[in-house]
Amino acid sequence: MPDATALERLQKWYLARCNGKWEHSWGVEIGTLDNPGWRARIDLNATPKENAVFAHVENHRSESDWIVYWAEKKRFHIACGPENLAEAINLFIDWYESN
Repeated sequence: MPDATALERLQKWYLARCNGKWEHSWGVEIGTLDNPGWRARIDLNATPKENAVFAHVENHRSESDWIVYWAEKKRFHIACGPENLAEAINLFIDWYESN
């Protein structure tokens, strides 16, 4: 989906996992941070990337323009600035779809 929005890409990723079982135990959580910003936790259980682990990747461009993401314990984690959620979701989908 080259012209899809980040949300559309995440929706498609989520729907592809839904098999009558996966969505009852795992999923995607998106919330806010008080600094301000966003956080997301995306379960990788029962996916090809479930055992992926990598340390924090940090991109701090300014006080409100930043992204931190990492994978551990069968989960992809995102923390980002208040206007970086779409960028962070696209980073996740690009990472997930990479070999």
